Amino acid sequence: MSEAKPVKEEKDTMTASSSSSACSSVISRALNFKIAAECATSKARACLIGLPKSTVESPVFMPVGTKGTMKGLTSKQIADIGFQIILGNTYHLGTNPGPELIETANGLHDFMNWNRAILTDSGGYQMVSLVELSEVTEEGVKFASPYSDGILLLTPEKSIEIQNSLGADIIMQLDDVVSSTLEGPRVEEAMHRTIRWLDRCISAHKNTHRQNLFCIVQGGLNMDLRRKCIEEIVKRDTPGIAIGGLSGGEDKQVFWRVVDLCTSLLPKDKPRYLMGVGRGHCKRDTDDFSGYSYAVDLVVCSALGVDMYDCVYPTRTARFGTALVPWGQIRLKHSQYSMDFNPIDKNCSCLTCKKYTRAYLNSIIKQETVACHLLSIHNLTYQIQLMRSIRKSILEDKFPQFVKDFMKEMFSDGNYPQWAVDALASVNIQL
Repeated sequence: MSEAKPVKEEKDTMTASSSSSACSSVISRALNFKIAAECATSKARACLIGLPKSTVESPVFMPVGTKGTMKGLTSKQIADIGFQIILGNTYHLGTNPGPELIETANGLHDFMNWNRAILTDSGGYQMVSLVELSEVTEEGVKFASPYSDGILLLTPEKSIEIQNSLGADIIMQLDDVVSSTLEGPRVEEAMHRTIRWLDRCISAHKNTHRQNLFCIVQGGLNMDLRRKCIEEIVKRDTPGIAIGGLSGGEDKQVFWRVVDLCTSLLPKDKPRYLMGVGRGHCKRDTDDFSGYSYAVDLVVCSALGVDMYDCVYPTRTARFGTALVPWGQIRLKHSQYSMDFNPIDKNCSCLTCKKYTRAYLNSIIKQETVACHLLSIHNLTYQIQLMRSIRKSILEDKFPQFVKDFMKEMFSDGNYPQWAVDALASVNIQL
């Protein structure tokens, strides 16, 4: 067996860059990034991301606590599952309860009793998710508040001001987000505006010594626009870089090629964050998750060189009675489980699988909120166990075999999604 690619030097990026970019001069770092191992076959890598509140092992999945909480779970339960970092939503936290209250409470960490790392998004995604309530101009985004009759203006400066008040370890620039299926001049406009807004975010960022501002690659499904965006944003030398504007229902064959292009062009010595992958397949307020496995995205994109992920998928599926398992999903509200006294997954170490049966969960899913609680614990445990397995296989340079075993279990009939086959083949993993 070949050995993992040697890492010639562990790069420490805690100090400010000497880049000649005008914007870079105001950026310092509260992030220490080290590559622990690289797969000898694919672009997968295992890294350590040192943040003010905790060190994060990657590849990493970040559960989404939109308003400072996972629905039905406490911060201690999230920590007990093993998560080192979670995500909060700037738009929602900034409107209710508001940054003033959270800052008075000494920041979001103390407010929600979470002593590990937090990443806050910028509010940009709400341009798509709340498109009927928003209007985009060069100044910023105007929203009709879902909490009142008022109009909210979210500018790059305001987004950073709110995130500085929240105090997250990683904060995101405000970007101009359009639907991933959109084509034409609006996509190019959004890409160029994202770069201009990045410069405004850098200028507005006041807590560079303890908060890391990540920039975002935009450009839709247009490879040339993605290249141009990357060429510009890397000049700003932010501590980390995100790939945005995907997972909105685009063709998966195009999706993976965009991810692959971005990871190939982005700096090797910075975290690469693929934003919200999976959410385009989670049909809001329904239980229709059929024919899709978010876990496949995580495995394939890790092979393509991504380090960080977030999505509401594990907890949203739990709210509709769906359990995530290595062979796909179990929709526990179906009658076939009413007399099934097995755990969700006999190999799972979570509290739910240790203490409760499928029959019990089936009996309470439609009546009791505790069902959502128990399934969320299980789904998040599944998610973290998957990421730990990915990381372990990279450290041991067994990642290609891990991928093959994972796909065989997920698709026991051998009918693999063609996009996944092609994506993995592009990094020398043949299914």
